Amino acid sequence: MVYAQGALCRRLARGTVPPDGRVRVTGLPRSLDPGSLRARVLGASGARVTEARVEVEAEPGATGAPDALRREVDRLREARAAARARRDRQQGLIAEVGALRPIAPNRKRDDPHRRTPVDAWLELADFVDERLTGLHARLAELDEALLRVEHEFDVACDRLDRASTDAPSAHVETTVCAVLTLDGTTEAEEVELELEYGVPGAVWVPTYRLTHRQGDSGGRLVLRASVAQRTGEDWTGVRVALATADLRRRTDLPALRSIRIGRRQSAPAPSGWREPPSGLADLFSGYEAAGPAPLRGGYAVGGAVAGSAALPVAAPASVPPPPPPPAFTGPPQPGAAYGAAPEFLGGGTPDVARAAAPRPAGRPRAGGGRPGFGSRPPQAAAPQAPVAPGAAAPPPPPAAGPPQPSGAELDYAALVLAGPEEPGARRGRLFPGSSSDAVADEYRRRAEAVAGLPLPKHAVRPRTSAGSFDHRFDAAARADVPSDGTWHTVTVGEIPVVLHTEHICVPSVEQTVYASLAVSNTTRQALLAGPVEVTVDDDYLLTAALPTLAPGAVRRLGLGVAEGIRVTRRTHLKESTAGLRNNVTVLDHRVHVELANRLAGPVTVEVHERVPVSSEPDVRIEERADWTAPEDGIAPEHHAPGTRVWRVELPAGGTAALDGGYEIRIPAGKALVDGNRRS
Repeated sequence: MVYAQGALCRRLARGTVPPDGRVRVTGLPRSLDPGSLRARVLGASGARVTEARVEVEAEPGATGAPDALRREVDRLREARAAARARRDRQQGLIAEVGALRPIAPNRKRDDPHRRTPVDAWLELADFVDERLTGLHARLAELDEALLRVEHEFDVACDRLDRASTDAPSAHVETTVCAVLTLDGTTEAEEVELELEYGVPGAVWVPTYRLTHRQGDSGGRLVLRASVAQRTGEDWTGVRVALATADLRRRTDLPALRSIRIGRRQSAPAPSGWREPPSGLADLFSGYEAAGPAPLRGGYAVGGAVAGSAALPVAAPASVPPPPPPPAFTGPPQPGAAYGAAPEFLGGGTPDVARAAAPRPAGRPRAGGGRPGFGSRPPQAAAPQAPVAPGAAAPPPPPAAGPPQPSGAELDYAALVLAGPEEPGARRGRLFPGSSSDAVADEYRRRAEAVAGLPLPKHAVRPRTSAGSFDHRFDAAARADVPSDGTWHTVTVGEIPVVLHTEHICVPSVEQTVYASLAVSNTTRQALLAGPVEVTVDDDYLLTAALPTLAPGAVRRLGLGVAEGIRVTRRTHLKESTAGLRNNVTVLDHRVHVELANRLAGPVTVEVHERVPVSSEPDVRIEERADWTAPEDGIAPEHHAPGTRVWRVELPAGGTAALDGGYEIRIPAGKALVDGNRRS
């Protein structure tokens, strides 16, 4: 399912479950969204998935197409450098030969003038000319060879850039696999699993192809989609569905707190909080009795690490134990969880990196430990003593009140259990851990770069054209979309539409008739805006922009100028006076329009005219024509005030004449002086 940006992929795995019930599904993309993996058992089997985890493994990668392309690019780069060196050396030889000039010996003051040996000069000129002719011929060959190598190098670089990202780009291949634990399976039972996960780096835009025959009321509108993806896996033989929804949009329901009016009532304690287990400090007594743990990077021998400089190892007994946690004053308030820390209560940010980093045994954490999952809330701050002048101000005490944990501390799935190397105040408690994967983040960043691809002409993003509604389109056949970050066309299906050919002209602006195609959407799905290739009578006509069509909506699609229909417009104006005292000016406008159909079939032509509109009640406008005001019929459009329409049916080779007009009656008091009152 390709959304407006991003995709939701489903994989099917079939096989026999081993006795331990653990199944590994390999081949997942490296750009997989964290937390999006879901798994379920298909069919009526009694098995069910009880656990699903994502693991990343590294293994030597096989030599594939990208390695061969990369080697070809390196070879051609060296060949291009060698060709350039040969060309430059040849240009240097031409410059050296071209610089040959005869130089006469210096004449002393008392020496007489000597005659110049003309034969030697001519022989030198012939030598230079002959030598330059050969060098320039060789230079032309080297230039042609350089152009050929540069072209091959550019083609190889383009092929490498367009190569699928499904293949590994290094000798070590990282494989993402899903580790599933199944329960309820019998021996030698074959089950079918479905994995669902989200990936970034997939976009699509709709395109159309319209086939129409003149005289028919129907046509074929084929919906196609231009899909580009760089998710890191090739989609080969998959069923593609397209959606206009936003995959990143949050769909969780907000938690609405009730507002009580009257006597104050304490809110119930959250269900996720509980007291720390008793005897937690005695859990690590055996670890402390075993002595100091060996340092990383070597083993301790006589207080030093093998292969490194001697480092003293302090015994745990020499380190004073951490102070006990403050006394518990009462149950936490709503929203409190294990992990509320004094630094966070004081307004600081939790130190996630240092909380998750391992530390040698017995070494206390700088600045004191912060309570974790199961620690007690801090007490209210005591009154602060006055500070002597000139003395350093003590650190501000933590703010009094209930603990306010952050979102990281409430994310129970991301909490990390502190090991025995942590100080005593942190051992055995849960703290927010660092779950970011820099490699996976880089893969996702590269995948999301596909959203910056230039759109095809007349293409519109589906999120923009869909408006406030979301639609889904399922492809009729399987398709192949490689992970190369370029546009690929996928045929979705045929959409039945009702077509009606119309011809429109506005002779007062331009004496040209334009053909249009009224497209009516008779389906229950909207047609999104996008480019449409129009074919009339098996001849390609043009590529136009199709607007968004809601179910039941009708829009006109311009087809260009209709050369077979001619239109001519002539006007006549007569000015006179009326009234008892000739105090009313009458402007009589006459309009004459002639149409001629030179096409092989009958056509319907709409002739648009416009009459003036007056906002003065004394100025009257009387129409003298059989035209009508436009109605919201086949294609509701915005018309200017005063628009009038003639609808004429012209047979093949027929002509028609249209006569109309209007009178403008202007009282003497409303007439303009030295102005154009006729327009």
